[in-house]
Amino acid sequence: MQNFKIIIEYDGGAYHGWQRQATDRTIQGEIENALMTMTGDKVTVTGSGRTDAGVHAYGQVANFRCNTSLGPEVFQNGLNSLLPRDIVIRSCEPVSEKFHARYDAQSKTYHYRMLNRRLPGAIFRQYAWHIRKKLDLNAMEIALRYMVGRHDFKAFEGSGSPRASTVRCVMNSDLVETDDGYLVLRIEGDGFLRFMVRNIVGTLVDAGLGKITPGDVERILASKDRNLAGVTAPAHGLFLMEVKY
Repeated sequence: MQNFKIIIEYDGGAYHGWQRQATDRTIQGEIENALMTMTGDKVTVTGSGRTDAGVHAYGQVANFRCNTSLGPEVFQNGLNSLLPRDIVIRSCEPVSEKFHARYDAQSKTYHYRMLNRRLPGAIFRQYAWHIRKKLDLNAMEIALRYMVGRHDFKAFEGSGSPRASTVRCVMNSDLVETDDGYLVLRIEGDGFLRFMVRNIVGTLVDAGLGKITPGDVERILASKDRNLAGVTAPAHGLFLMEVKY
């Protein structure tokens, strides 16, 4: 029995998220179907975590175990030949039998892209949230500071989350403004609740539009009330960039 670690890049626009589903197309389902073609066996692919419908990834990590004489390069090339073009296996390597993509993860980094200008983008419109009104970047940066550290993020959790605890640690986060009008939230944490990053973005945008003050974020965190936080930002602006072990 061999254990393989893979790093996956995908455009999530055509998929109902990572997790395998009975009827809808998912990233996990596509990879497992390709592995079935290669090995003739039902192979389970374990991801570092779920990404929701429409969310993209540059660095999703997963592992799978199977009885095979095939090497990692054969798996990488074979999977890439079988998978749709919007899913790419960036690397494949043998790892310890004990390695688990989800339970061994120490942190994850997400980026969220916003296009902040009057005119929408034509080429990259499916990869950023278009916000027409000018955002106050300074207010957003101040609001973001309240998110860093270990907090109960119940107010930023999407409904239906199965988590036993809503306490998470945001290790690093910042906002980067590009010359072509894009604003990128970069955030690293030891784990994220369902919709947590997107709900943080929606709240930061409220601060940037003057709907709330930056200091209100501290009150929202303490309240644990989802109704006080901002809207859930659209999925298509979110990218899973890296998982650290």
